[in-house]
Amino acid sequence: METTDSATPKSWAMLHAKCPRCRRGNMFEGGMYSFGSNKINILCPHCHMTFEIEPGYFYAAMYVSYALNIMEVGFFCLATYLITHNTVSPWLYLSTILTGCILVSPVNFRYSRVILLYWLSPKIHYHRELDKVEINSGKENAANGFTNLKIVK
Repeated sequence: METTDSATPKSWAMLHAKCPRCRRGNMFEGGMYSFGSNKINILCPHCHMTFEIEPGYFYAAMYVSYALNIMEVGFFCLATYLITHNTVSPWLYLSTILTGCILVSPVNFRYSRVILLYWLSPKIHYHRELDKVEINSGKENAANGFTNLKIVK
């Protein structure tokens, strides 16, 4: 069994919501816009790090999400003005802002936690030795495929 020893870039790992310690395991189950499965894993599937460091840890992600929402509201207001040049109708701005914020809420949910774990958590550090991909040959996969089977009587 061989392993590769190249470091995964931090920006790539953040964009793909990977574990901040090993940059290999997924932080979330399912896709960003899939119904019912946009939740954070308890443990990293690769290095088994616990994502919720202490009880209530992700309450701080609400503050990050709030900051993201404020930036998005500013963007939606500016985009609405630049596209329509309307300064009279508050309903146009209100409907654009509410629709936009509802559409990007899964993005805020996911990336507020990613930003919290990557940038705002002093306890979590990247471990290069955990950032390895195992490459198996075909014969080793076939032989090792049966080692984890349990005999049930």
